[in-house]
Amino acid sequence: MAEAERIIGTPDIPEAAGAGPEQSDSDSGSKDSGSTGPEDSGSKDGQTPTADPPSEDEPKPKGRRKIAVLFGVALFAYALDFISKMIVVAKLEHHEPIDVVGDLLRFNAIRNAGAAFGFGEAYTIIFTVIAAGVIVVIARLARKLYSLPWAIALGLLLGGALGNLTDRIFRSPGLFKGAVVDFIAPKNFAVFNLADSAIVCGGILIVLLSFRGLDPDGTVHKD
Repeated sequence: MAEAERIIGTPDIPEAAGAGPEQSDSDSGSKDSGSTGPEDSGSKDGQTPTADPPSEDEPKPKGRRKIAVLFGVALFAYALDFISKMIVVAKLEHHEPIDVVGDLLRFNAIRNAGAAFGFGEAYTIIFTVIAAGVIVVIARLARKLYSLPWAIALGLLLGGALGNLTDRIFRSPGLFKGAVVDFIAPKNFAVFNLADSAIVCGGILIVLLSFRGLDPDGTVHKD
């Protein structure tokens, strides 16, 4: 029996036994290389998702507050002008003027078919179109508004333009030809209304802001 084993030979048991661990090591190594460790999983799943930055068309939170100020000022100016005109038409029109400060300031109701302070009565439709254009420009500019002073100034312009535009659309003699109700009559000066006052105050504020180099987007430039 021993002689037969010597002649035939026996399998190399140590090598065969050693092949198993080597294969298992390689398999485990391949598994380890394919597996994701704590650091890798943290880099993928553990990261906090970040929100996409807002696009230029979307107003920032501060910009939204300035837009709210603009429309708030415009609504306040428009409401004051609208209410005052209702009172003037109901109580003062076709009546004697009321002296407020002697003969220096009176309330005298008149109908004005022209621009502010009674200029250009023959161009009512043109002034109506201009007022509508101003409103559109202000509404478009509001998307990039980040300055509080500019919000107040544009709000005054918007409220005044809407006040007089309402008269031109709905008052006689007809659509887009309506005469604006004016009633504030200082001595030796043209008669005007609160919408005209809001437009003038807004325009003066814009001039001052431009001289200071402050832009509607909040940046300051130096010439």
